[in-house]
Amino acid sequence: MTRKIIHVDMDAFFASVEQRDAPELRGRPVAVGGSSGRGVVAAASYEARRFGVRSAMPSARAIRQCPELVFVRPRFDVYRAVSQQIRAIFHSYTPLVEPLSLDEAYLDVTENLAGLPSATETALEIRRRIREETGLTASAGISYNKFLAKLASDANKPDGQCVIPPGAGEAFVAKLEVGRFHGIGPRTVEKMAGLGIHTGADLRAKELPWLRAHFGKSGEWYHRVARGEDHRAVTPDRVRKSSGSETTYATNLTTPDAVEDGIRAMADDVWAWCERMRSSGRTVTTKIRFADFRTLTRSRSLAEPVGDRETLHAIAVELVRGLYPLPMGVRLLGVTLSNLGPLPDPATPGVQMALDLAR
Repeated sequence: MTRKIIHVDMDAFFASVEQRDAPELRGRPVAVGGSSGRGVVAAASYEARRFGVRSAMPSARAIRQCPELVFVRPRFDVYRAVSQQIRAIFHSYTPLVEPLSLDEAYLDVTENLAGLPSATETALEIRRRIREETGLTASAGISYNKFLAKLASDANKPDGQCVIPPGAGEAFVAKLEVGRFHGIGPRTVEKMAGLGIHTGADLRAKELPWLRAHFGKSGEWYHRVARGEDHRAVTPDRVRKSSGSETTYATNLTTPDAVEDGIRAMADDVWAWCERMRSSGRTVTTKIRFADFRTLTRSRSLAEPVGDRETLHAIAVELVRGLYPLPMGVRLLGVTLSNLGPLPDPATPGVQMALDLAR
């Protein structure tokens, strides 16, 4: 059976939420992120994008390109809540929902719960409901596999949709620049350009042995997608492998007390997620980036998942203390929990022993 896959992508999600909640921001160029020092744009409204402002751009550069840019601090608790509203809409049409982030997901609607006759009509109704229930717009791509659906969702943004029907995938891919392909990053684009590959048609012209020789295992993937082929299924409830938090500071941290306060703050963010999801991890990792951009990580694994906030604080701080004395100022700190499992009951003997060892 030919699959019917929809890729739904919210339009400038973080910025659109801010414009929805603050009417004075509507129609103005808005960036979500920090506006000073080493701030970075997390998201940009379409008004800001007209000036070339993009996510991950340093804030100072964004302001140079758009002097009228309005910066708004991110509200991730609000974005997560809206994302849950949107996912509830998805699940009313299919149980096969694969979230990629807060603002995008794949849906397999080969057999949709609403009984709609086509994926195109299903996407239209989903987008209508998102607008009515959240006040936000979404774009959608509809096709017979995930790769093509994701390409299609970008074709008519914002607030539009595009269909790539069976048999049309190869022709659609042929005319696109390879930099548009999901999974091909800037370095690979540069390498391909050096080999004379600029479009999907150029990639399609290369034989599989040649692609393997130049790109290793990825060559097989490039061979398939150049022909519009992708056999991956939509996989709901993907297992999360870690939970982490990190911050880049506007002013370098220069004392152990400041570093340890920062580490505890990052650990608090991680533990808030653990409590909300009733999950924890056995491996604690700290990350520290110095003023010269040299980055070091330190990890410790326990026999059982971390059982409380204080234990996470203690382990994370102990790990970072192993890097003292500080050779220079610190620009970034992070804490991550991995090897996730259910949040343990601290009263169980095995967990208590692990916590005692950690302390």
